[in-house]
Amino acid sequence: MKVAALLVFLSASIALASAGNVVCYFTSWTVYRPGDEEIKHLVGLKEQNPNLKILLSMGGWNEGSETYSEVAKNQNKRDTLVQSVLSFLEENQFDGFDLDWEYPGQRGGDEWNDQPNFITLLTELKSALNAQGYILSAAVSGGVGSIDTSYPEGKAVSDALDMINVMTYDYHGDWETYVGHNAPLYPSHLDETEDQKLLNVAAGIQHWIDNGADPKKINMGIGTYGRTFTLANPSNTELYAPVYGTGEAGPYTEEAGMLGYNEICALYSDWEYTWDDEQKVPHKVKGDQWVGYDDVKSVQLKIELANQLGLGGAMVWSLDTDDFLGKCGEGKYPLLKAINDNLN
Repeated sequence: MKVAALLVFLSASIALASAGNVVCYFTSWTVYRPGDEEIKHLVGLKEQNPNLKILLSMGGWNEGSETYSEVAKNQNKRDTLVQSVLSFLEENQFDGFDLDWEYPGQRGGDEWNDQPNFITLLTELKSALNAQGYILSAAVSGGVGSIDTSYPEGKAVSDALDMINVMTYDYHGDWETYVGHNAPLYPSHLDETEDQKLLNVAAGIQHWIDNGADPKKINMGIGTYGRTFTLANPSNTELYAPVYGTGEAGPYTEEAGMLGYNEICALYSDWEYTWDDEQKVPHKVKGDQWVGYDDVKSVQLKIELANQLGLGGAMVWSLDTDDFLGKCGEGKYPLLKAINDNLN
């Protein structure tokens, strides 16, 4: 299995003057991006802040599900994974492990047996890791349909984890034939079907709670990037407007279909800004290019909901696409700061 990312868990009550968890993913491939600074060694940050926790995260979208499915159903392979994780954490002075299996029962996995096997794997990992003082978390889907497929026993998943990082983003993107926002907080009046009305942050978080997850273990996912489209008709920029295809790549992320917040705020400041007061998120348009993303205002509103629901905190994907150099006049890491300043 490949390591997809390092997960930085900030004990925010001390590190960032917040009373909740602030979890920040830092992707391993960031070192290959063009930019202004080299990436510092993350573990070294603990010298500046002894309360900082660094977790190893394994998995991700590109991994698929097949390998995890094979490991989860086999006792010997589970034992090997647990021991490998423990050895790696000790050797590299990490503080815990984050499992990003996307997703049990889907994408090449065993649709009938992955769900209980996933819980068994988590239970064994937690027992071994907690005994050594390590943290166990998992990145899980924030889509209602995907939650029902992969984690029907929400309480059992919650009991087997210290933290649940809910990926409440990627509700829409260039895999669709129409415009949709990456992470709307609430539904729009333009959402017609019941499925469409559930493709939002509030619905995803509430579904985890309704399925028995402990709200105090849930971290609401917030994306520091936007999903982009090339409009079929530049004069039609509404939600569900037809698209020609994927949006153009940005100069930093170099990935068609997405832009980092650091690109959107610094390099696309002349694009027309629109605030969607139903979905509580912004988007920008220029010509045939459309991007839906989160800014400081939308992040503040998401954290307000997290506070109302009594969540444990927030999770950021990812640290390296926030405005970490402060080029946009909002200071360094404006989205991360908005989380910290507003989280109870």
